[in-house]
Amino acid sequence: MASTAIPVTPTPIKDAREVSLVRLYVLRATYLLLVIGLGAMIVPVLVSHDSAARGVIPSLLGAVWLLAFVGLRYPLQMLPLLFFELVWKMIWLFDFGLPQWSAGQLPPTFSEDMFNIGLGVILMPIVIPWGYVWRHYLKVPGDRWSRT
Repeated sequence: MASTAIPVTPTPIKDAREVSLVRLYVLRATYLLLVIGLGAMIVPVLVSHDSAARGVIPSLLGAVWLLAFVGLRYPLQMLPLLFFELVWKMIWLFDFGLPQWSAGQLPPTFSEDMFNIGLGVILMPIVIPWGYVWRHYLKVPGDRWSRT
């Protein structure tokens, strides 16, 4: 009896060759920056905090920190993490940072926040391989919505 199974070829090797080795190292450097930067800021809070602390933001950033380690090994597969970083930083910049700056109502942490978040808004679009994103996220048909 003939098999109707379609052979599946692994795509990671092909996918990795679509992006230059230099770009892969740039992506890894970006994940390393997240590991070091978030690690210095978040790990102390996660390790030592008040037992009644709400902890939503440190927990979320702790998850980003842990996933950035995965990005060191799998830079292309973890691109959604960089998308998340770009999108939340753009939301903060346009919805909070710029309005506060233009109104002159600057909280005490504004300079530090604006630098760190602004750096991400500038850096992420440069390091993300947009051709790869186009081919693998936007051009490819989406997954089906039902069983049929």
